[in-house]
Amino acid sequence: MANIVPDSFKTNLLGGVFDFDSSGGSTFKLALYSNITGFSTSTTAYTTTNEVSSSGTNYTAAGNALTNNGVAISSNIAFVDFADLTFSSVTLTAVGALIYKSGGSNNAVLVLDFGGSKT
Repeated sequence: MANIVPDSFKTNLLGGVFDFDSSGGSTFKLALYSNITGFSTSTTAYTTTNEVSSSGTNYTAAGNALTNNGVAISSNIAFVDFADLTFSSVTLTAVGALIYKSGGSNNAVLVLDFGGSKT
């Protein structure tokens, strides 16, 4: 499997559902998963199916909030930069993650494939 950009993200982006401004923009989260085979381009929102369970602190169901460093452009490519997210003092294993807009419909942004289990 590879990283997936859901079709719903593409249409919602053009429809103005997402605000990637670092100040006053949408709130985004990253949820971790033990299995991502259920995700595809038809994924529309955050799901609890196959979300990791953890022991320790610093990871909760529905994932952790991402800090948005803003939108930039380099070599004619626009991108959003989220600060690195660290899960310290926690024991879990994940094969992938979902970035989504928190609140309302919990709209999917991107499915990340880690290329194998990460502990």
